[in-house]
Amino acid sequence: MKSILNLKNALLLPALIVLFFSAYAQLDKNKKYQVATVAFYNLENLFDTIIDPDTNLILREDFTPDAPKHWNSKRYWEKMERMADVISQIGTEVNPAGPQILGVAEIENINVLKDLSKQPKLKKMHYGIVHYDSPDHRGIDVGLFYDSLRFKVLYSRPYRLKIPEDSSFTTRDLLYVKGVLDNADTLHFIVAHWPSRRGGQKRSEPKRIAAAQLSRSVIDSIMKTNPEAKVILMGDLNDDPNNKSMTKYLKAREHKEDAINGALFNPMIGFYKKGIGTLAYRDNWNLFDQFVLTPGLLKEDYSSYRYFKANVFNKEFLKQQEGAFKGYPKRTYVGTNYLGGYSDHFPVYLFLIKEQQ
Repeated sequence: MKSILNLKNALLLPALIVLFFSAYAQLDKNKKYQVATVAFYNLENLFDTIIDPDTNLILREDFTPDAPKHWNSKRYWEKMERMADVISQIGTEVNPAGPQILGVAEIENINVLKDLSKQPKLKKMHYGIVHYDSPDHRGIDVGLFYDSLRFKVLYSRPYRLKIPEDSSFTTRDLLYVKGVLDNADTLHFIVAHWPSRRGGQKRSEPKRIAAAQLSRSVIDSIMKTNPEAKVILMGDLNDDPNNKSMTKYLKAREHKEDAINGALFNPMIGFYKKGIGTLAYRDNWNLFDQFVLTPGLLKEDYSSYRYFKANVFNKEFLKQQEGAFKGYPKRTYVGTNYLGGYSDHFPVYLFLIKEQQ
C-alpha cells in the first residue's frame, strides 16, 4: 500500500505523522489515523574502539585496532553509517518519519548510542536515549531511542536477572521505560536481551525461562496497577515463539482474541510459522527478535493508540548476496573476516495507530 501524507495536518502538527489507511478493510475509510512506529534491532557487537576495563577481556581484544579483527575508527564509523541507514528506513512504507521508539541490543555503552543518534540520517528523528550499564560478562547492554518531540519519558529503571543457583551468572538487564506518546497515551516498554543458547538450547533453557519469569513479573506488576495498561515487551529473546519460555512462562499467544485470562499477544508467531526469521544458523531460520503485547493494545476502536500490524525488516540489501551464506543477514564480521555488513539479525517493527481527532 502506498500511504498518503496529509500535508495540511502535517504542517499544523509537525510532531505528528497523519496517514490514510483506506486500503485496510478493517479501518474506516472516512477517517484519518495517526501512526507511531515501534522497532527493535540487535546491532551486533556495536563496540567503540576504546579499551574499557568494564568490558570482557576477550571482546576488548577483539574490538580494538590492534586485534585480529582490526576494529578501528574507519570501520566503527562505517558501521554507524550502515546502522543509521537501516534504522531510517524501518516502517517507512507507512510512516515516512521512521521509528518513534527503537529498542536496541548488543551495544557497549551510552557513547555508541550517542554517536549513532548523531548520524545524518537519524538527526531528523530527535532521538533521546535511555540506557543503563548492565553487568553482562560480554560488556553489552540494551537501550532505547525515542522521538523526543513525540514521546516524553516519565520513568525508567533496569531490572536485574539473577540465578540463585549460580551466583557468578551475569547477563543483560531488562530495561523498563514508561512515557507518554503525543501528549495522550501512556505506554510501557520493556527492552530485553535474554541469555544466549551458549552450551546448547536445552542446557541453557532454564536461564531464558528465568528471564521470561522476570519479564512476566514486570508486566504483571504494571497490569496490577492498571489492567488496561499498554505494555510492549521487545527484544532478542534467544528463543523462538514456540519455545517453552514464550508459551508457558510468558503466556504469549498467536491470536489477539486469545490474549485473555492472563495471556499476552505475540504478533511474530505467524511469521515464524511461515518460515520467516530474523537470524539464520546452519540453514535454519530462527525468530528470536519478538514483540509481546498486553490486551490494552489490542482493542479495535482506535480511540487511542492500538496495535495495528507487525513486520520483519528483511530487505534484500541486508542479506548476503552470494556464497554459502547467501540469503542470511549480512553481518559485520565472519570470524576475523571483515564483510562490512550490518548485523546478524534483521530488525522487527510494528505500527500503533489511533484516529486523528
